[in-house]
Amino acid sequence: MIRKVECIVFICLTFFVFTAVTWASERDVDAVSSAEKWLGMVDGGKYAESWKAAADYFRNSIKRDQWEQTLIAVRKPLGKCIKRKLKSNTYETSLPGAPDGEYIVILFETSFENKKSAVETVTPMKDKDGKWRISGYYIK
Repeated sequence: MIRKVECIVFICLTFFVFTAVTWASERDVDAVSSAEKWLGMVDGGKYAESWKAAADYFRNSIKRDQWEQTLIAVRKPLGKCIKRKLKSNTYETSLPGAPDGEYIVILFETSFENKKSAVETVTPMKDKDGKWRISGYYIK
């Protein structure tokens, strides 16, 4: 009898772990996909579109024209994106200066025409409608 209970507990735990890993993987894939699509807009110089596609939090933090001017000043001098590779992604529920929520902090190793080695940090957040949208972007 004890052996049966141990087997049932083992099967339940295995199922739970597998389900949690699958859910986390889907979550991360969705967030990274959202970040890559958004970066495509930025790479294409579609700065106003990138602002419109960003999270509510992002759009409430910076006006569209300020965002466009910032990207013109920061991104244009770098030239075209030559190569971008996912370096890491980390799930967070709390970030400095941001409301609590669901975030994925994504780091990309990126090479531009005029800057061979850069790290882009893109932070999608789960918006009110359940979709991952960008809440932050930083290049180092």
